Amino acid sequence: MCIRDSINAEYGGSPSITMQDFGGGMGGQKNRGNARLPPEVNRVLYVRNLPYKIKSDEMYDIFGKYGAIRQIRVGTGPDTRGTAFVVFEDIYDAKNAVDHLSGFNVAGRYLVVLYYQQNKVTKKVDAQQKRADLEVLKEKYHVG
Repeated sequence: MCIRDSINAEYGGSPSITMQDFGGGMGGQKNRGNARLPPEVNRVLYVRNLPYKIKSDEMYDIFGKYGAIRQIRVGTGPDTRGTAFVVFEDIYDAKNAVDHLSGFNVAGRYLVVLYYQQNKVTKKVDAQQKRADLEVLKEKYHVG
């Protein structure tokens, strides 16, 4: 059951997406055998170049065609507008979505769909922290 189903059930709405829409249960694992995926492939997708006024329901409609979705977070702040995170229940569904939706046109904008990679974000934060520490040391020792 995806978050949208649980919210609809909790608030009295009828679920609009069922597991049958995605080829049955078991996380969509249909005849995949022992397919090896590249190491960067994961269930969390980072989507860029979205229209600023896109709604979560529209995101569910676009990405839900490729598998059960656990969560979608659309950026609303000035620095996160036009971006979103989409979390699929199954890694193969996420891969299928990346393969089909990268370059997909939504309201005149071409989507950039990437696998979220925590280590790249952490490296950026570490570099910023190192710069800040360096500035503190420069101030402390009066180095220009």
